[in-house]
Amino acid sequence: MRLKTSAIWLSLFAAGVVAANAAWGADIVQVYREALSNDQQYAAARATAEAGREKAPQGLAGLLPTVSASANAVRNDNRYQVESRPAINKSYGTDGYNVNLTQPLFRWQNVVQYDQGLLQVAQAEANFAQASQELILRVAQAYFDVLYATESLRAVRANKQAIAQQLEQAKKNFEVGTATITDSQEAQSRFDLATAQEIAAQNDLDVKRHALRLIVGRDVGELNRLKTEAELRPPQPARMEQWVESAERDSFTVQAQQAASEVAAKEVERMRAGHYPTLDAVANYGKSNSQTSYSSQDNLETRTANIGLQLNIPIYQGGYVNSRVREAAANRNAALASLENARRTAALNAQQSFLGVVNGLAQVQALKAALISSTSALESNKLGYEVGVRINIDVLNAENQVYVTQRDLAKARSDTLLAQLKLKAAVGSLSEADLEQINPLFEAP
Repeated sequence: MRLKTSAIWLSLFAAGVVAANAAWGADIVQVYREALSNDQQYAAARATAEAGREKAPQGLAGLLPTVSASANAVRNDNRYQVESRPAINKSYGTDGYNVNLTQPLFRWQNVVQYDQGLLQVAQAEANFAQASQELILRVAQAYFDVLYATESLRAVRANKQAIAQQLEQAKKNFEVGTATITDSQEAQSRFDLATAQEIAAQNDLDVKRHALRLIVGRDVGELNRLKTEAELRPPQPARMEQWVESAERDSFTVQAQQAASEVAAKEVERMRAGHYPTLDAVANYGKSNSQTSYSSQDNLETRTANIGLQLNIPIYQGGYVNSRVREAAANRNAALASLENARRTAALNAQQSFLGVVNGLAQVQALKAALISSTSALESNKLGYEVGVRINIDVLNAENQVYVTQRDLAKARSDTLLAQLKLKAAVGSLSEADLEQINPLFEAP
């Protein structure tokens, strides 16, 4: 009985949790935080960044000493025979070990490689920061796509319900002789079309939910939707030029490409260092044991220890170094061109996002006015149909216009919010705090 009672309470608790989630819905910040742990594209970017951070210690290793050790043990089986004398067989062993230390004193290519390692770490960090921003945008895009698909399905169903009522009324009017069969046929045609639209809208919603699930790792259920009275704010600062200048300077894609171009420039210097001499401090210690005569008691033990400087001067390598220098110079030019392209692309993204916010705000206001007008037109057409000055198709068109306007308004609001996030991403300032800032604009479904 106790087990049964506990199971009942657990079932009730689980049901309460599910009901609470359904009542409140998932907000965009909650969805984003789950995506941080579950999105595999972001996980790959994080692992790539961890790998990129190892470039610094790898570069430092070229400036530090290297130590190596070797050992050997050999078994010798020898046979000696002089003319007709009896052969002499001799078996003995030799062994030894050797330890070497090398400390670079002047290897310019290693110094340059260390500098490259630091730049590659900066590049990896910029790429990871860009991936973090892209995760926010992908979550927001998928979140808004689900909301738009939900709103589209809701509008299609509401339109279908209104058409069904109009169809029923047209049939009754035809039966009493106050309307023609054409009204019923038109209403039936619109009803069938609305049914097809409902199927398509449901399919689109399912697809959008699966796209969000791909990022989050699970079905998040119902989402909080944008409040009807939510006020969308214009970008600050209000001048596009300021956003463009900031994007050309602070965009993470620009920062990553800037580091890549500096790495490419250092590569030219590193390849040119192939012409320079190298100077190392070297030290060696070794010991060996071997027999020097046929007697097993006669062993020779040798110990060696030395320290000194080793100078290496490259003279000619068949033109290999010159070829590598030319190759590195061409790669440097390519990196500089990519840097300029990154700046232009960042500027374009800032311009497009800025205009997306400004024009989106204007579109939202226009659609709000259009919704009021289309709602009034629907009421007028319904009244006109009742008194006989409007036909059934006029009412159906007016109803469809109302629901299309509602759908377009929902999309315009979502697109404007997304453009605001993209604008901040264009200048490298998008973070979770921006999602927290827009989160109060949503409410439970």
